[in-house]
Amino acid sequence: MQLTSVLPTALVGFGTSLALIVAIGAQNAYVLRVGLTGVTRIVVPVVVVCAVSDALLISAGVAGVGALVTALPEVVVVVRLVGAAFLLAYGAFAAKRAIRPVGVLVVDGSAVAPTVSVRSAVLTALAFTWLNPHTYLDTIVFLGSVANQHAGDLRWWFAGGAVLGSVVWFSALGLGSRLLRPVFARPLAWRVLDGIIAVVMALLGLRLLLGA
Repeated sequence: MQLTSVLPTALVGFGTSLALIVAIGAQNAYVLRVGLTGVTRIVVPVVVVCAVSDALLISAGVAGVGALVTALPEVVVVVRLVGAAFLLAYGAFAAKRAIRPVGVLVVDGSAVAPTVSVRSAVLTALAFTWLNPHTYLDTIVFLGSVANQHAGDLRWWFAGGAVLGSVVWFSALGLGSRLLRPVFARPLAWRVLDGIIAVVMALLGLRLLLGA
């Protein structure tokens, strides 16, 4: 296999993956909020969960699981309803935090949002990833279909590029968001962020609930 065909295929996978995940969504909003706390022991596991989950889903799509997903609409409906309930509930909690902040945590002289346990953060990240049917459509169905348009092993090079795109994005979002901590040294900034998160979660939850 020639390098001239491998690299362009991997780059296409990389770009396609970024085009899908670099958008305002439930998962990205959560990773951003966790990243802003600057607590590495929580941020890193969340980033790893999101990246590894994408890698598994993309690989499943390339392996042909996309056909199985489309053949089982009942399962997709169940995931959609459960995911909608989760997003609406999380949105309600975010709205509550925006209206009535529970307090701030001072770290190195800067006020940041209260942190959660590693276990809670990881479970929440898993829920945002695996209870969102659009995740399956983007990774297993869409990326899997595009990858399988490439002949032979080139489909796996496409998948590798897509996985790398996911790793780069979540790492940049989770670990790079700490650069915004000076902005979020003010409690008002956290209230605004939680307000935005509440709106995003509510819209996505209603979209899932209505079957859009």
